[in-house]
Amino acid sequence: MTFAWPYLLALILVVPLVVALHLWLLHRRRRFAVSYASLSLIREALPGRSRWRRRVPFALFLLALASLAVAAARPQAVVAVPMSRTSIILALDVSGSMCSTDVAPNRLAVAQDVARGFVEDQAGGTRIGIVAFSGLAQLVVPPTTDREALVAAIDGFTTGRGTAIGSALLRAVDAIAEVNPDVMRTGVDLSDATGRRSTPGGGFAPDIVVLLTDGATTQGVDPLLASEAAADRGVRVYTIGFGTTEPAPLACSRNQIGTDPFNRRFAGGGGGGFGFGGGFGFDSGAGGPRRAVLVIDEDTLQAIADITGGSYHRAADADQLAEVFRDLPAEVTLQEEHVEVSVGFAALGALLTMAAVGLSLAWNRYG
Repeated sequence: MTFAWPYLLALILVVPLVVALHLWLLHRRRRFAVSYASLSLIREALPGRSRWRRRVPFALFLLALASLAVAAARPQAVVAVPMSRTSIILALDVSGSMCSTDVAPNRLAVAQDVARGFVEDQAGGTRIGIVAFSGLAQLVVPPTTDREALVAAIDGFTTGRGTAIGSALLRAVDAIAEVNPDVMRTGVDLSDATGRRSTPGGGFAPDIVVLLTDGATTQGVDPLLASEAAADRGVRVYTIGFGTTEPAPLACSRNQIGTDPFNRRFAGGGGGGFGFGGGFGFDSGAGGPRRAVLVIDEDTLQAIADITGGSYHRAADADQLAEVFRDLPAEVTLQEEHVEVSVGFAALGALLTMAAVGLSLAWNRYG
């Protein structure tokens, strides 16, 4: 538990002061008490439990003072954020290398199937957005609860050239900023903001980014710089490296074939989506097909997860990828948020005070 105004915890010192005042008053009363020849007569006249009855109301009053002092310091508890308050941005690589057939029928088709199932399985209140990236990053669907729009966007993925992981991260954070006022856009300088993070209490935002790629950055913003911007805003990034390390032909379906900046259609040799460039793939030399730079940059993906507080996952086939996505909601529900609970302590203090007064009035006539 943390406190917004910790210096007000000093009010708890009122409790020992009240105890000291009470003891002084008791001592003062004894000095002027009338002396009786036999104290046993007085003890016999008093009810058997009069002593603890006198002490209970006073003890309750002391607890009430302590509770009110804690409330004044504005205590904040760390609680789990419900899924209904979460926005999830799926940043999916649609580079030409996603047409690799090492995962049948190809990587992009499997990623589409798994992403589609993920969207359909989420709770109704969870907002999901989609960023597709290759050489550039495009916000295809802003965070929404419209499952039909999300599925339609996933079904419409097409490939392009280049891979811009850093640009995708920035675009995803900006998409979150549009729906969460506590998260600042990446273009905002946080150097003059209070603390490192723009989120309340310096904790994590209740929104995450899930980034899936099968390669490494070839252009755009440095992914580590982009991850620092996400971390500054409390946005966690969960990265997924998808595909095997075995060479395989590239084969896009007709619907997956994108265009280059000159509107020329292509099926592979690099990749991204929605007609803008990006990625890695295979090319052909004199000796036939040979492997180009088709390697998942796991070090960078792990670093992105470490910097932002997320985690990195590796998936080499459809089943593993589906398992990773199934585990994501469980991780999302573990998000922590600082919630002020001063009202609870104030209410407890009021109840204890009323109990102390009530018991004192009820028992006073009995000694």
